[in-house]
Amino acid sequence: MKVLAFSDLHHSRRRAEALVEASTEADLVIGAGDFCNMREGLPEAMNLLSGIAAPMVVVPGNAESAEELRDAAHKGTTVLHGNGLEIGGLQLFGLGYGVPPTPFGAWSCDLTEAHAAEKLLRCEAADILILHSPPEGVADLTSSGVSVGSTAIHEAIERIQPKLALCGHIHDSWGQADQIGRTLVVNLGPTPNWFTL
Repeated sequence: MKVLAFSDLHHSRRRAEALVEASTEADLVIGAGDFCNMREGLPEAMNLLSGIAAPMVVVPGNAESAEELRDAAHKGTTVLHGNGLEIGGLQLFGLGYGVPPTPFGAWSCDLTEAHAAEKLLRCEAADILILHSPPEGVADLTSSGVSVGSTAIHEAIERIQPKLALCGHIHDSWGQADQIGRTLVVNLGPTPNWFTL
């Protein structure tokens, strides 16, 4: 299966056009959160992706809630947040939001480490973990070199050992990748990222 994945679109028309164009080659499209900005303009942001014909699986970022994303999602798009599904023989599990809580204030959709760990315990096995936040210590450095990833997500990856753990959230680490055991962890960013499973 040919998988196209991205994160942090943040309502960029130019980025969306490139993703829609690339998606013609995809069997599955994955969006790892932050489609809009500060909980505003989500329906319009999702409309920018309406040209994607392949099945799309997404998680909410900290810029939109799970409910808002479900309401704005187009037909053929599945929203995961603390749950999973099988598609094309692949087991997917998703967890959105900022983990740990961000400093951005009341608009940001965040989870505590404890709440994230509780949701991640629902996943016993997966081929792909779709996350908004990166695991602690991998693809999670800010521009000042501070590690801001999630310990709960790191522990879940160690336990589950999916083939891929796809995330975003930390813009300064877009394009960064590393391993946790057998798992390839990639901080995607808003450009086309390709994986074959």
